[in-house]
Amino acid sequence: MHVAELWRYPVKSMIGERVATVELDDTGVVDDRTWAARDGVRGGIRGAKKIAGLMRLAARREDDGTVVVTLPDGAEVRTDDPDRDARISAALDHPVTLEALRPAADLDHYRRGGPDSDDVMEELRGIFGREGDEPLPDLSVFPPEIVEFESPPGTYHDAFPLLILTTSALRSVADALPDSAVDVRRFRPSVVLDTGDAPGHPEFDWVGRRLHLGDAEVSITTRCPRCVMVTREIDDAVPADRAVLRHIVRDLGQDLGVYATVTRPGRVAVGDTATLDA
Repeated sequence: MHVAELWRYPVKSMIGERVATVELDDTGVVDDRTWAARDGVRGGIRGAKKIAGLMRLAARREDDGTVVVTLPDGAEVRTDDPDRDARISAALDHPVTLEALRPAADLDHYRRGGPDSDDVMEELRGIFGREGDEPLPDLSVFPPEIVEFESPPGTYHDAFPLLILTTSALRSVADALPDSAVDVRRFRPSVVLDTGDAPGHPEFDWVGRRLHLGDAEVSITTRCPRCVMVTREIDDAVPADRAVLRHIVRDLGQDLGVYATVTRPGRVAVGDTATLDA
């Protein structure tokens, strides 16, 4: 088993960039999710669960630390451009401001914005993209602070620092959904591991184990319950598709991939061997 792909997401919920190497520290991939969009209507940091169009934008990090956002028409906006927010808002047809990551002590920055519905169940079903006859995921697997905050304060991660996916899982979903665009970008992994001919979803059996990646070590925390984001449009080749989430909910116990935390920081490169502890 080896590292097939590494991904970094400079802006929360925008399409990220494949990179050859990453540095892992206690917060996950260094320079990952250092910016996010604040909703100009309901307030709060928001992702594509609420502002679907964010997944039609892409972000990359330049060597000088500036982040460049590519809009759906191919135009580019830099984070240091004075008209940055106006142009991104126009592309989304929704007012936002792009905000840099702030210290964990700035709790007000991370508090959730207003809900779209006063009905808690309706709000949760919207976030997770569940239909009326489908169960919600087990919310106890998430860090308790995300009830109050959009992400664990000090980060723009939804729940955990890393998401690990396997080539076996991607192949399995593609086989189950021949009419869908099963594109890795839908699923936003940090690390994709090449698991060869292994069938199904081998990572589901890794929960509670340590995984060695290059110089680093991570702990597999829990399976990843999936939300409405996997249904979003990315571009003409990857249109909105509810069938992807229906398969995950009904056939995979609501999960795809696994979350992980970093237990030993270090460098990871594409091609590195990935080894599980016994």
